[in-house]
Formats: sequence, C-alpha cells, structure tokens
Amino acid sequence: MVAIAKAPTTIDKLRILSQDSQYDLACACGTRDDEHRKRSIDNRWIYPVALPDGRHTFLFKTLVSNVCSNDCKYCPLRADRDPQRCMMNPDEIVAAFMQYYRAGLVSGLFLSSGVTGTPDTTMERINGAARILRNRVGFKGYMHLKIIPGASDAAIDEAVSLASAVSLNIETAGEKHFEKLTARKNYLNDVIRPIKRISTLTAKGTRYQRVSHTTQFVVGAAGETDKDLVKYMWGLYKKLKLDRIYFSAYQRGAGSSDLPGEAGLLTDNQLLTREHRLYQTDWLIRKYGFSINEIPFESGEFLSLEHDPKEMWARANPHAFPVNLNEADQWQLLRIPGIGLVTVKRILKARETGMRIRSLDDLGLVGKRHAKARGYVCV
Repeated sequence: MVAIAKAPTTIDKLRILSQDSQYDLACACGTRDDEHRKRSIDNRWIYPVALPDGRHTFLFKTLVSNVCSNDCKYCPLRADRDPQRCMMNPDEIVAAFMQYYRAGLVSGLFLSSGVTGTPDTTMERINGAARILRNRVGFKGYMHLKIIPGASDAAIDEAVSLASAVSLNIETAGEKHFEKLTARKNYLNDVIRPIKRISTLTAKGTRYQRVSHTTQFVVGAAGETDKDLVKYMWGLYKKLKLDRIYFSAYQRGAGSSDLPGEAGLLTDNQLLTREHRLYQTDWLIRKYGFSINEIPFESGEFLSLEHDPKEMWARANPHAFPVNLNEADQWQLLRIPGIGLVTVKRILKARETGMRIRSLDDLGLVGKRHAKARGYVCV
C-alpha cells in the first residue's frame, strides 16, 4: 500500500513555525507573571512585550519560514539540520493573526523568519504580510518585524515604514566572536550595516522616530566574556541610540559540537543567571545612570553570579554610603541596593508632601529587598 503525504494545512504550518519561533527569545524576559511567554491551548505562541509608553501587551509570534540557508552554529534551524520545514505566504500569516486579534487574545504581531533564498526574498515575505495588514486590512496596531541579516537598504526602509518596532540580532560581541558562529554571514556588511541604517532611519527628529529599534545577543555561544558584551551594549546605546537590547542564554545541545559554548564550564542554571545579570546591567545603564566604567566585573571579565551588579558596585564603593533617604537626589537613591525606580519615585513624592522618612518600613520594602538596602541607608 502506497501512503500519500498530505500537504500541510495553514494550521499545520502555524503549529510548526510558531513552535520554532521559541528560539528567538527577544521579549521573553520578565519579572512579573504576565511578562513571560506562554503557549496558547492550540500550540501557538503568545509573547509579552513592553510598549514604549510603559504598557504591556501580548503579541502573536511566528516565523514566516523555518527553512534557512544560513549556517549559524547556535541555531537548531540551521541549513545542515533536518527539522520539519515549511513556510507560510503573507495571506496565510494575515489570516492566522487576524483570527487571534479579532478574538481579543493578542493586540499585535511579531514576525521573524529563517532565510529562504536571499535576504531580500525573505524580507519580501515579511514585508508582504505587514503591507497587507496595514494597507488592505487597515490594521493600525503594534507590529514587530525582524530585519534579515544582509537585507538591502530598500527592504529595510520598507520594513521601518510599516513597523512599530524592528530588530536585527547582533548575535555576539564583535567580528572576532561572530566568525566562530558562521562562515556564511559577514559581520560588518550583513549585521552592522543594517543596524546603522535602522538607527539613521529611526533617529530623533526623523519621520520614523516612533519606531523602536532593538537587538539581541546570544550569550555564551561564541565564548565571549561579559565585559565584551557590555562594551558592545554601551556602544549600541550611546552611539547608535538603540531602544532596547535583549539577551538569550545559549541553549546547550542545540548547536554545533565545535561551538565554544558547548564546552563552557557553567551549568545550564548558571547560564540563565548570567543572562539575568546582563539584563540587570542593561537596566543600570539605561535607567540608573551608570557608566560603563562603573560596571563591576570579577577577574576583570565576568559579572558575579552570586550578587547583582548594583550590589557589587556598592560593595566596591563604601565611600558612597550610607545614603540619606531624606536628602539624597534621585541618582544617589538609585545606587542603593534593593531600591528601584518605583521606590525612588515613592521617596521623592513623599518629600513633596513634607513627609519625613523614618525607616525603610515607611517605603514598604520587605524581605530580601529590605535586607539588601538596610546596610546602605540612613534617615
């Protein structure tokens, strides 16, 4: 008896592609229960995102295709692997998204893809779906579009004109480390050139300044140090004015056996802690006014796995403490371990009303945060 293979339906494709989109973990890190990605009951992925105005929402996230001609050694979907492959055309993507959108389960779309043929062929599929949503359907909501490494200026320009946010993964810190990940992509032309192009298009005062520009590092895959990553993070924020940087701990076992990350000494849990420390460092730089020279590294290269970077800075700078909660300015208050933006706003608001803070208990700090701050403040 001859078995006849049935062509996959849109639902079959969506099941495969939305599941494979898990390997792109941007927007997956959060501190609250509603900030973590979750799977819907029919096996599709819904992802959280923080909007520029501070609100949180959920996105429908899928790949356009998991077919990929690239050889990125950390990626389970690279060309020399043999997962079940498929792709959706723009109309299928739009129909699937609108079903979720009309049901009120999501408010936006996150589209990425493997490289099918050339970068611009792939971008035409991504931009094509966005074009239909904007121009034919009249969708005015949130869309995050991935820029494919090596995409032309014209393809990048169109994506930026259609999207609420765009991103191109920088992957690692610099050309030396990048060459350990791939032999088919050129770091300067395929990654840095498009990132600079996006930065120019979305700069303040331009037509597309409203479009958010982000990127992502794959932490540990290329054997880079935390100091390497923070150096590039600083440059991306200060020189290219990116809005947000994400970090994804390398998933050991998913990549090529000759990848430096496969031979790393850290356990899987320690790799996740390393990712978390980089997010905390990102917060210090973006929100707390720390400079790159103030970020504390152990042995000159890595962030502490035992203590968060703000606490490590405080231990190394005892002359800056104790901080008087009733007199210190905002930036001094933000240096106190255990105290964050919300608590600092509470302190400043209390001062405006004439209230004098007599202890940490007045601020509602409890547990570990209370214990951490206690040794660094006075009233």
